[in-house]
Amino acid sequence: MMEGITQKMDNKSDKSQTFSSSDAEKGGSPPQEAQLQRKLSSRHLQFVAIGGTVGTGIFIASGKSIATAGPAGALLAYVFIGTLVYAVMQALAEMSTYLPISGAFTQYASRFVDPSLGFAMGWIYWFSWSITYALELSAAGLIIQWWNADLNIAIFISIFWVPITLVNFLPVDVFGEFEFWFASLKVLALVGFMIFSICINAGAGDQGYLGFKYWREPGAFAPYLTEGPKAKFVSFWAVMVAAAFSFQGSELVAVGAGESQNPRVTMPKAIRRTFWSIFLLFVFTIFFIGIVVPYDNESLLIGETNASSSPLVIAAQLAGVSVLPHIINAVLLTAVLSAASSNVYSGSRILVGLSEQQCAPKFLQLTSKRGVPYVAVAVTAAVGALGYLNCSSSGTEAFNWLLNITSVAGLIAWCCIFICYLAFSKALRAHNIDRDNLPYRAWGGDWFATYGLVFCVIITLTQGFTAFVPWSVEEFFIAYVSLILFAVMYIGHKIFTRSKFITSSEADILTGKFENDKGETAEHWEESSRSMWTKGFNAIFRR
Repeated sequence: MMEGITQKMDNKSDKSQTFSSSDAEKGGSPPQEAQLQRKLSSRHLQFVAIGGTVGTGIFIASGKSIATAGPAGALLAYVFIGTLVYAVMQALAEMSTYLPISGAFTQYASRFVDPSLGFAMGWIYWFSWSITYALELSAAGLIIQWWNADLNIAIFISIFWVPITLVNFLPVDVFGEFEFWFASLKVLALVGFMIFSICINAGAGDQGYLGFKYWREPGAFAPYLTEGPKAKFVSFWAVMVAAAFSFQGSELVAVGAGESQNPRVTMPKAIRRTFWSIFLLFVFTIFFIGIVVPYDNESLLIGETNASSSPLVIAAQLAGVSVLPHIINAVLLTAVLSAASSNVYSGSRILVGLSEQQCAPKFLQLTSKRGVPYVAVAVTAAVGALGYLNCSSSGTEAFNWLLNITSVAGLIAWCCIFICYLAFSKALRAHNIDRDNLPYRAWGGDWFATYGLVFCVIITLTQGFTAFVPWSVEEFFIAYVSLILFAVMYIGHKIFTRSKFITSSEADILTGKFENDKGETAEHWEESSRSMWTKGFNAIFRR
């Protein structure tokens, strides 16, 4: 029986790799593997994920986290969420290295667990990033309004929509290079802030030497609503939810698996570097904000979407540096535009994956000669026009409800990734495939994925706890509309298609498996992907 299943999967895999001229004459379209081109290097994948993750969450919303839980509480929350992100990235590394397919984890859900899960997960995840694109365009206009409040944000939604959309129509290696340099500005800005904070803390500003002054007064932990240990724990939990939202986007590194150069080399490297880059940037930024800005500073909670509520700007103002807000606002603009570009890229590749699963129209797989899925890019970019809703008072309320749907999509995706990994692990055992022979083996294996799944489910279910005390119908739907929509799509697809759960022996773990048909070794690919400087260094200092 096992041999029959394996032979069937091998035949399916062979068919997925073949597309003849006769198929084209019949009007068919080649499978995704034959269309998308593997031109993204490890560096490109890493910065696409950084571009989608490092944005207003750390530049602006981190201030509210400090105000809610205090410097120590916020730091602990970000570190704890970092462990969950590490579990997500480890699971993705093992699966995407073995099966580097477009859409990545949305296709894994359909192949390892349940087609209905893949359908619901894929569509809510696509909707999340496409709506976020509209949000980023609106945020760009609001940031520019900081310099001139009389300007209409509709002007800048139009201005930025065109170049960001056009960039996504470029060949994927050109897009990757663009995203690398754009996202690098955000990394440099955060590193620069850390250096600036060290100088301010040592006494370079108007406040003199600080040390851990603000950890003593007003304190390291901020109580939430009331005083006492329970209030401090509630504040920590509230910030942990916010921290989870900030880290969302780290998983985008796996969305480009179908376009990565030799996934056996590039995917593990990109995933490791992405995690540590984002984790260290977030944790150190939160730490340095906490030692130069007191958590009771009123500006942390004013709720603006430009430089006026950024803790980075507040730190400069407290230190007596007047020019920095303009620099920070400019950096915020580049951060938003970089994130918007990543949103379109990730959303379009998720659409391609959904089309592969027959959960979306087949024409979404159409690509240009350079391997760009132009139809999926156009559809995703078109959703950015919803940003115009923010131009009127009535439209803003509708737009905010759309954003509420996206708020928990990342946490839902993490839960599904863990479920996919556990199912993938069972499928490997059912097919007698030794995990030691995989291109990459996740640290911690099943138990680490289970740890991540348990806490992600708890956070997802409790992230709207403020709606219960006191009870608020509006806040409840704001917090849980994503879960409701996810459940509706899952149940609706299950009823309409009567799909069945995939057993471990039935799971397709062969179709899309990357095989290097040129006979090149991993070492060859790794050497060819190195930069000119790395090659020069090795030539001089290594034999």
